[in-house]
Formats: sequence, C-alpha cells, structure tokens
Amino acid sequence: MKIYISGISGTGMGPLALMAKQAGIEVCGSDLNRGAIYDELVDAGVDVEIGEQDGEYLQSQAEGLDWFVHTSALPENHPELIMAKKLGIRVSKRDDLTAFLVEKLGLKMIAVAGTHGKTTTTAMTVWTALKLGLPVAYIVGTTLGFAPSGAYHFGDKYFIYEADEYDRNFLKYHPWLAVITCVSYDHPDIYATEAEYRAAFGQFKMQSERVIEAAGEGTLVRGVNVPVFEADDFRLAGAVRRKDAALAGDAIGVMLQDSGFDADKQRIVDILNQFPGVGRRFEKLVDGIYTDYAHHPEEIAATVEMAREQAKIDGKSGVVVVYQPHQNTRQHEVRDGYVDAFSGVDKIYWLPTYLTRENPALKILSPADLIDGLSNRSAAEAAELNDELYDNIVRWRDDGYLVLLMAAGPADGWLRGKLLA
Repeated sequence: MKIYISGISGTGMGPLALMAKQAGIEVCGSDLNRGAIYDELVDAGVDVEIGEQDGEYLQSQAEGLDWFVHTSALPENHPELIMAKKLGIRVSKRDDLTAFLVEKLGLKMIAVAGTHGKTTTTAMTVWTALKLGLPVAYIVGTTLGFAPSGAYHFGDKYFIYEADEYDRNFLKYHPWLAVITCVSYDHPDIYATEAEYRAAFGQFKMQSERVIEAAGEGTLVRGVNVPVFEADDFRLAGAVRRKDAALAGDAIGVMLQDSGFDADKQRIVDILNQFPGVGRRFEKLVDGIYTDYAHHPEEIAATVEMAREQAKIDGKSGVVVVYQPHQNTRQHEVRDGYVDAFSGVDKIYWLPTYLTRENPALKILSPADLIDGLSNRSAAEAAELNDELYDNIVRWRDDGYLVLLMAAGPADGWLRGKLLA
C-alpha cells in the first residue's frame, strides 16, 4: 500500500506518517514549510516534498498510489486535493487512516481526549509505558525529547493516541480505553453550542469499552479496576500537570493488569515524577524563558499556576507572560473567561489574535478589547512581534523573572528564531 499525506511534517500528520511507515506502508507527502516533525520523517526514510503544493509532486507519485490523506485545515480548492480527486485516488482525513491502522495491526486503542491536557497526558502515558517495557505503538501531537512523536513495532499490543475533538475526529474511534482529561467548551467553529460540544464527548465515552475521566478533585472509572492515582501522589510542578500524571498512571495500571502484571503504584509514581516534558507544553527554551501552547482561559490559568510554582522553585522574582490569542471566533466565545486567567502575573504583553478559519461577520477583537476585561488589566499592554518586544523579554529575564510565551500561532517560531539568532 502507498499513501500520500498532505501537510505531512506538522504535529498533526507527521506522527501518523511515522507510524504508517513503521507498519510497512509506503509513505510520502508534501508540506508548504518544514514542520516540527520534518527531521524525524527524513530520518525514518519518508519522502517529503517541501514547497508550493501545486499538485505536481502528487502527480509524480501517482503510480501505485492508493490513498490521499489530508488535514482538516485543507480547503476544498487546495490544488493537491483537486489533483487527488482528478486521479481517482481514495481521499480522506487522518482519522480514517488512524482507524485503518488500529484495525489492520490489531491494536487496543488507549485514546486520550479532552479540551486541555491531552497532549501532556498522552506523552506521560507513552513515557511510562516505554520505561516499563510495555508493547505500545503511539501517536502524540507534538515533539518528544525522549522518543519519536509516532511509532509502531511488530508485536505491539496497545496504541496510545492523542484523540482530538476538532472536526469531530475522535468520534471515528471505539477505544478499548478512553482517558478524558477535562471538558470545557471550545472550537465554536465546529460545535455551535456548549451542549453540542459536551454531547460529542458523551458520545465518545459511550463508544469506549472502558473510561477513566477526571472529575473535580477525583477520578471516575468505568469498566476498569485499577489503583486510582491522586494528583497529590506526584511532585511535578503545577496542579494540572499532577492531575495529568494521575490519569496517565491509571491508564498504565489498566494496561499492566490486562498484560497480567501487578500495577506497582510507587514505581509508576517514580517514573512519572521524572517525566521530561514535551515540545510546546511548558517547554524551556533557555534559562528563564518558556513556551506553551495554551490559548484557552482555563488552560492559561493552569499554565500560569505552573509557571508561578516553577518560578518559586527556581528563585525567580515573578512571572511575565507574552500572549498571542488564537482565532477571533474563539475570542468572542471565551473573552469573559480571561477575567482571572492571568492572576498573579507581574506583566502581560498581549499580541493581536492569530487569525485562522474565521467568521467574516464577526468584529476582530483587538488586544485592548480583550485586556479591558482582565481583573489585573493594569499589568497588561498591547504589543507586536517586533524587536521592542524581544528586548523586553530579555530585560525581564535578565532581571530575574520567568518569562512565559503562550501561543498557538507564529509567536513561538518568532521567539525561537530570535533566541537562536
């Protein structure tokens, strides 16, 4: 079988390409720019074409090509999508290929879902499973410092997967085990109401054989009998990260019991306390400067708490945040949630919203519009991605503060480029 993946080097498609390649499928693909998984793909022997996706490279790969897989972000008039249909190749989004691999390889899916925390919880589960020698394939939607972002080896029994609710991707699956971190309304461009969003998670749970779900300060389980971990069992920085570790620990317990092993709770705790983190999730770029993907008020508040704990551990004077909101449509839904999201932050530099998949009928909310609703609005000011902002970041860092960039847009790449210049 030969598969072509459009947008292959990003964190959404790259790990899937790696797993498919290692499962014995011929994989190639294209991307407009080199994404975060590009180097991993090249190292794995995947053919990747970078540049204008005009359909020519796809046409050159047409002989023997069975399947064209693309991201949810690909517009209907994209040249490669048009070419694939012209060539009569099977066309689908990534969820179809993922489901195909699970069935073809006979894997038990552990699907980690939730509005926030799913990337970290998935990575924690992978980290612990690998340390324990469990036979796991996996896909995580980010870069991992301790392993490739996607993998499969002959004989793997379980498949740990970061199941994204965007575009209802996760409803394609019927997991052996679902792990749900939290449910808080998001993606208004897909789910018109909060009720619709929560109903999708309800359906996902009903489709799953077993469920582990965070619930307030505890954990709800269905169909499993494991030692339930508590956040207080762990010494990681940040209450949310400790809750993620508890869910990962419970997922590991289910796999161990299914494999006929005792779930040694203390050993699992010790392994998770050594979790090294992942790309874009409170990732340390240089001393005193961190980056994170947070762009939803609840996620921001949790990340700020983590930053404040880390600043205290490191003896820093406080926390400074640079924030780039994502999607104007989302800002209209979540703006009231920002009120206390940045509590305890000493300075906030608020960037213009990164615009994607927008409703043209909505007013573009400015940094001033969004700052105005903060309880600590005096600490915030509008900013741009320019030399002045970078100079301020360095100044605060040099003055002994922890500086945290939170963005789902290009601000992360901008800062990395500045730091490496």
